[in-house]
Amino acid sequence: MRIAFVGKGGSGKTTMSALFTRHLVALGRPVLAIDADINQHLGQALGLEDTQAAAVPPLGADVAWIADHLRGTNPLLPSADAVIKTTPPGRGSRLLRLDPGEELHRRFARPAAGAALMATGEFEPEDIGVSCYHSKTGAVELYLNHLIDGQGEYVVVDMTAGADAFASGLFTRFDLVVLVSEPTRRGVGVYRQFRDHADGHRVRLRVLANKLAGQDDVTWLRGELGSALLGAVGQSAWVRAAERGATPDFGELEPHIRRELATVLAELDGLARDWDAYHRDTVDFHLRNARAWGNRSAGADLAGQVDPGFVPGPAALTPVAEAAGVAG
Repeated sequence: MRIAFVGKGGSGKTTMSALFTRHLVALGRPVLAIDADINQHLGQALGLEDTQAAAVPPLGADVAWIADHLRGTNPLLPSADAVIKTTPPGRGSRLLRLDPGEELHRRFARPAAGAALMATGEFEPEDIGVSCYHSKTGAVELYLNHLIDGQGEYVVVDMTAGADAFASGLFTRFDLVVLVSEPTRRGVGVYRQFRDHADGHRVRLRVLANKLAGQDDVTWLRGELGSALLGAVGQSAWVRAAERGATPDFGELEPHIRRELATVLAELDGLARDWDAYHRDTVDFHLRNARAWGNRSAGADLAGQVDPGFVPGPAALTPVAEAAGVAG
């Protein structure tokens, strides 16, 4: 299952991404955390030292290798240069399991708080005025398009802040999108903006309220959000200590926060992915990008990259994996 945490800057989405990752680890679940925010802080939130977090190899710096790796032996993709961030998998593509032994994970994933951590990488000075951050998050979109996560496996993504998350099709790659909101009119407004952008797409969007001072905040939010409010998190001495650089034992996290994390997990586990519908969204966004800029950039009609009748999912793993040499 895949979950993304979104929200305006300062809402606490990175903190919630890290707490939910730790919650899954404490339950013994396999989990991959991905830092896809322009401010790369998820590693630190998972307890890494600054030097350790900086040493996580950035996905965004090696998109060409990722594209070449994932195209496998797909005859519709003659070279990595033909691959864009939305290119869908087809017969011969390298479909991935959440396997630490797979070459892409060995190359880019590093341990953090009992999970595996990957990161898009920071926006570098040489990028200013030349490229947008979505050239980096495109690596995550391409990766998720080729990932066949199995039963009881989890991917947790800390997304870029604000409505900028909708500047690519990445927001549709998740089973559940959790918007972290403060109990303010602005926080509720961000949720409504997200809801309107997501309308018409297969996106399950829920709100996790953060930084609550008391029951009045919860009551006000329920009146504003109704059933969209999934949970509410109050003040935490554990989080404050962790943010100051301490390393408190996760077992000491306040019970009320544990309950909210369990509620989020129950919501996620209660969902079932429709691989056919998921792939139709993949193809739809690919064709949109092809018409908008991809065809012009590639000098070819990228609609030809769509493999008719192919649907990724567990049933597609065995034959494709054998052809492409995928571990797991």
